[in-house]
Order: sequence, then C-alpha cells, then structure tokens
Amino acid sequence: MRELNVGALPVSDGNERLCGILTDRDVVVGCVAAGHDPARVTAGDMAKGAPRWVAADADVGEVLQETRTHRIRRLPVIDDKRLVGMISEADPARHLSEDQIATWAGTVHARTAEG
Repeated sequence: MRELNVGALPVSDGNERLCGILTDRDVVVGCVAAGHDPARVTAGDMAKGAPRWVAADADVGEVLQETRTHRIRRLPVIDDKRLVGMISEADPARHLSEDQIATWAGTVHARTAEG
C-alpha cells in the first residue's frame, strides 16, 4: 500500500475473482492495534465479508447508490467476472454538481448509532 500510495487493495482468488478488499484501516485496526504480527497475517485473513462491486457498464447513478446504500468509499469495478478497476470516493465528484456531491458525501460519511 505504501509503495503504491493507495488506501485499499483488492484481494482475488486463484481465478482472479474478487473475494475481498483490504484497506489501510483493516491493517491498522484489525491487525496492528489488535496486537497481531503484520508479517504473519495474510490479506486473506483480514479481507472478510462479501465485497460490494459494480459492473463496468454501470452509470454514475448506480455507483452512487451502491456507495450510499452500503456506506463504502471504494468500489471495485468488474467486467466478465474480473476486476478491471476501483472507484474511489473522489471519482464520482467529477460527474456531479456541488449539491449532488454534498448530499452523496453526507450519506456515505454519516455516522451510525454505533459510530
């Protein structure tokens, strides 16, 4: 992550099918802060749950809906069952008005009752 200057990495299986996403927060909170040795914990150990994704031909509305509904900041793009890209929270902003950006960001970053 440091070498690539990214905050998230997709995790795929042997057939190049997406099976998770590992974020910098996952490493810090789920590994380092929990007292685990980062040299011994694998990406597969930390990438839990079913990843959310959009098809390569999805429009901006679908991207916004998926990120808003699941309150996620990074969204893999899949074409023919293979990862072809990653949309970060800054990417949709290039296609939205200022009002749309404010509404969308407020939803994605809203605090929950637990948080």
